[in-house]
Amino acid sequence: MNLIAGIDVTAGALNAQKTRLDIVAQNIANAQTTRTPEGGPYQRQVVSFETELVRREGGASLQSVKVGGISADKTPGQQVYNPQHPDAGPDGLVTMPNVNLAYEMVDLITASRAYEANLSVVKNARQMAMKALDIGK
Repeated sequence: MNLIAGIDVTAGALNAQKTRLDIVAQNIANAQTTRTPEGGPYQRQVVSFETELVRREGGASLQSVKVGGISADKTPGQQVYNPQHPDAGPDGLVTMPNVNLAYEMVDLITASRAYEANLSVVKNARQMAMKALDIGK
């Protein structure tokens, strides 16, 4: 028996935000990577979420969040003139990754705040369950 009914929903949201944080960190780490194993500059990765129905005992259902997919952002990267760069073309231009550090930092803060909010829900639900058990003694 699950004393904390919404914990499954919150756990899904925590996992989704953790994945988002990992992808943002990967984007920041590769902000200057101009050559990947696939060829060309690094392409920014984007996480998409979708709702998931969580079936519970007794016929009740809850909606949770899960990662729907991780896809590459197809926005072209900036062209920078640097003829000494090993990946420069004949015209001296280097195609940089399409990672904008300002956007990534905003995404990082948003994801970490959402993670903290979901963690707070888990802590409060646990405290309420412990109080309910204390009352039952």
